[in-house]
Amino acid sequence: MESEEDVVRRIEKDIAIFSDNIKQIRMDELSGEERKIVELAEMYAKDSRAFLSKDQRYTAFASIAYAHGLLDSIRKLKNLME
Repeated sequence: MESEEDVVRRIEKDIAIFSDNIKQIRMDELSGEERKIVELAEMYAKDSRAFLSKDQRYTAFASIAYAHGLLDSIRKLKNLME
């Protein structure tokens, strides 16, 4: 079983991965709807950081997981995923 510190580290790692992945996105190459999805993903990532700072780990994890899903959909459409 993971310790609370392990869970926090995992969430922090997921946030860092999201930050790296979003750098692949060129907003000027997106349609209006695609930009809205990326902006929504950014909001969920920001929410994740806020929840983590309030020690709401489950909600922080859910938020960053959702952010990854949204961003991955755009990355897949733009052939940016391996």
